[in-house]
Amino acid sequence: QLQLVESGGGLVQPGGSLRLSCAASRFLVDNYHIAWFRQAPGKEREGVSCITVETSKTNYADSVKGRFTISRDNAKSMVYLQMNTLKPEDTAVYFCAASRIWSTLQANDYSYWGQGTRVTVSS
Repeated sequence: QLQLVESGGGLVQPGGSLRLSCAASRFLVDNYHIAWFRQAPGKEREGVSCITVETSKTNYADSVKGRFTISRDNAKSMVYLQMNTLKPEDTAVYFCAASRIWSTLQANDYSYWGQGTRVTVSS
């Protein structure tokens, strides 16, 4: 079964940090590029970051560059999103997703999705 399961969300104060984890099926980790998306209430789903299947080359949305870091551990079938210097506007449900297309942060290019984990940045 091809699946992605996110964890690590929660409530954090502005300026704080969280690390999100995405547990992926072995087949997805070995063959697909993995990305993180987020969706805030009343807004469209937004691509945050993606990482290649083999070289771990990364791409980031301008809104998170310098604050977020994506990484993967293929041996553990895991992809992570380290989020630092969090802002209230980072509040959203965060999803991991898998695609055959490298470097895209367009949701329509992603075939497999997790259920999401909620991140709330508030004092």
